[in-house]
Amino acid sequence: MGAQVWNSLGEATGPAVVCVGTFDGVHRGHRVVVATGREQADLRGLPLVVLTFDPHPMAVVRPGREPAAVATVRHRIELLGHAGADAVLVLPFDASVAAMSPAHFVQGVLEQGLQARAVVVGEDFRFGHRAAGDVDELLRLGVEAGFEVVAVAAVGHDSVRWSSTEVRRRVADGDVAAAAEVLGHLFEVEGPVVPGDRRGRTLGYPTANVGVGAGMLVPADGVYAGYLRRLDDPLHVMPTAVSVGTNPTFEGAERRVEAYVLDVDDLDLYGATVAVSFVSQLRGQMRFDAVEPLVEQMARDVAHTREVLTASDPSAVSSLHSR
Repeated sequence: MGAQVWNSLGEATGPAVVCVGTFDGVHRGHRVVVATGREQADLRGLPLVVLTFDPHPMAVVRPGREPAAVATVRHRIELLGHAGADAVLVLPFDASVAAMSPAHFVQGVLEQGLQARAVVVGEDFRFGHRAAGDVDELLRLGVEAGFEVVAVAAVGHDSVRWSSTEVRRRVADGDVAAAAEVLGHLFEVEGPVVPGDRRGRTLGYPTANVGVGAGMLVPADGVYAGYLRRLDDPLHVMPTAVSVGTNPTFEGAERRVEAYVLDVDDLDLYGATVAVSFVSQLRGQMRFDAVEPLVEQMARDVAHTREVLTASDPSAVSSLHSR
């Protein structure tokens, strides 16, 4: 079973151990924090509640300057459940939350709202109005509120810190394989399949045009090997060639994510919500002077996709991860 989902403090029930953070992408560093929370919860015989925020606090504090989201809220909840959370509270981040002093946040949210007995955060955690509170302040306020504070040191590999910022950098460069090393699972986008130009069918490669939400992180323009699955059938993972870009051969202007499921020409996905996971970039975006060389390149892309995915592990798709 997945984690319970709460959308307000009023839904919270009873004492708990609480992890607090944005947890965008739920990368390997985030999972260390959640695993520490899981240990603390098990020691106390209490549930583990992960407190996260939506929208990203920067969208309220500095509108227009918030980072691209690594994962949707739905996906974040799914990943936090796999990481060990019993419940996830998605606290709506608005002007009133942004205005809370550190003391008000601790008293109103952690002490009274969630009845925290221990709070687990990353060592660089900031909270309260203008991010005035840090871990030292949380430790002091925790003593007054009656809960223990556990600060988890930053973690990484080969001098690279595991962070959402590092994931964004790698995905923006098209290096989705390197992003997966930080995430601990494949990077993916999700959205409904929406009508496109229907050009792929005439070329012999019918694609699903995925309506990725505004503000979501999307890889650099190019062609990728990956997987597609319907969210209502998440265990059915289909090998897929993915194009990201504007279709310059046809003077396209709209940036799209289009997925061709290998060897399936009659797959009807219109209206379905799907997730597309990225394994490796095959090439950058190219412009062709005619349709024929484009189709020839598409055939090479499909063959290359097949080759890459033969050596990959479909269980790396994030929704298939377990605790």
